[in-house]
Amino acid sequence: MRVAVLAYDGVFDSGLAALLDVLAGANAMRGELPQPPPAWDVSTIGFRRRIRTGAGHLVQTLPAGAAEGADLLVVPALAERRPDALIAHVSGPDALPVRRLVAATRAAGVPVASACTGTFLLAESGILDGRRATTSWWLAPYFRKRYPAVTVDESRMVTTSEGVTTAGAAFGHVDLALAVVRTGSPAVADLVARYLVVDERPSQAAYTIAEALAQSDPTVAAFERWARVHLDEPLSIAEGARAIGVSERTLQRAVSRTLGKSPLAFVRDLRVERAAHLLRTTGLPLDVIARKVGYEHANTLRVLLRERTGETASALRGR
Repeated sequence: MRVAVLAYDGVFDSGLAALLDVLAGANAMRGELPQPPPAWDVSTIGFRRRIRTGAGHLVQTLPAGAAEGADLLVVPALAERRPDALIAHVSGPDALPVRRLVAATRAAGVPVASACTGTFLLAESGILDGRRATTSWWLAPYFRKRYPAVTVDESRMVTTSEGVTTAGAAFGHVDLALAVVRTGSPAVADLVARYLVVDERPSQAAYTIAEALAQSDPTVAAFERWARVHLDEPLSIAEGARAIGVSERTLQRAVSRTLGKSPLAFVRDLRVERAAHLLRTTGLPLDVIARKVGYEHANTLRVLLRERTGETASALRGR
């Protein structure tokens, strides 16, 4: 597989390095298998001979035209975590060469991949329209609002949809690179993961902070504050809407638009988050914790914890 990794001014240093390091590790370790798979031919391309990363380092690149002969174009994240500044950059003139390259590469039938804030570059180029994608969990509300034609599942760590692969927050670049290796050799991907001590992380859900997601919309933020006070009670969405001064329909729309889920599903997330915190920080029995977050039976909470975090109650307690 010929992999072109795009380096551009302001690129996220760790993202670029993670992609190159994992692919280099795969090439170094493939010989340990009885029947080694073909090597990954990796090139770092750019729009100038040298680009400056977000941390100020200079990186030598090959001409961006090399992407025409690649089997995969990978676009690392931009080193920008402020939503407004991120959207201004990816939609502005400085990112125009990246957007054009991404669109032309995909139009030629070449798969494209990105992670974290780089997914905004893919979406801005139009190649995610009508597709499923993931992105940094804390940027998902802004992504969802700006790109309504994209079906976003921020709980996923890596998602592939019709030739486009996206991965989650910051160090999701490692998961993205391992996914690239896995398409050529699952055995090499497992070997690299073991040497790098990288656990399989199919979901970002365990890392999500519900309060951070809610702050992107004042109605959702108000509902989140109200719900937290009443987590140990049977909750009525209509009552919550009245408490924050909006109609139930307005609340439903605000939560769906911002978080891509219903208010009831958001309340379940808050309950799981509170329960996980209590498991990690107290010695309370699970049945007591269940009642504190609004569930009569511990088994209901046990199932939700496994579904939402990917871990058992005992594993969370161990942390």
